[in-house]
Amino acid sequence: MKALAATLALIALGGCAASGDIRQPIPTQHVAAPQTAQRLVVVLPGRADDLVALQRSGIAAAIQSAWPDADVILAALTLPYYRAGDAPQRLHSEIMQPARLQGYRSIWLAGASMGGMGTLLYDAAFPGAVDGLVLFAPYLGDTSLLREIRDAGGVARWQPGPPQPVNADTWQRELWRHLQTWTSQPAQAQRVWLTYGDTDRLRDAMPLLERVVPPTQVLRREGGHAWSVWSAAAVDVFHAIDAKSAAKP
Repeated sequence: MKALAATLALIALGGCAASGDIRQPIPTQHVAAPQTAQRLVVVLPGRADDLVALQRSGIAAAIQSAWPDADVILAALTLPYYRAGDAPQRLHSEIMQPARLQGYRSIWLAGASMGGMGTLLYDAAFPGAVDGLVLFAPYLGDTSLLREIRDAGGVARWQPGPPQPVNADTWQRELWRHLQTWTSQPAQAQRVWLTYGDTDRLRDAMPLLERVVPPTQVLRREGGHAWSVWSAAAVDVFHAIDAKSAAKP
């Protein structure tokens, strides 16, 4: 994963990148549930977000308005951690594994933009380690690869070639290889929810991902690439998750 640094350093997400001292643990804020905590949602930031930006985003309050029994951990997994090449591993060892020991009934991982990419990278590195994923307009890779997948007729028909070690040249292809497994393992896709704004600057990539996510778990909203869109949508997403669970026979 070390060679991932060169590519991740050039991610064209726009805006300034938040800093971070990778010699220190991932900065976090624990937002306690208003009720007795039964669930946990870990939230990853976009490229320009630090912990303060996550706090100001309103995402914790949005999640807890729908899930008052959920603790929320805001985790400032900023670009320097990705540049170091071991962001999924650090997220696992520093946050996700310790959380599992707390006895939560379920643990969800959510991320916006770069954080959505990080959520998917984590799921690829540790399949099934979380109970569900919530993706807010995730960054899904370069336009050239997206065009290749689109020209193939979608991710289910795309031929990614032989599996390769993850490095700066292969991580995007290997990530999409992981997403392709959802087409043959629909139970994995059943735990994924996607939301984005109709004027989001990454919206052109979303239809490819929508092909592997249940249609009822895709929520499009008015607006662009901003927490004001995602936090508002999060209320609907987390209510919908519970509604789906309640509807199961």
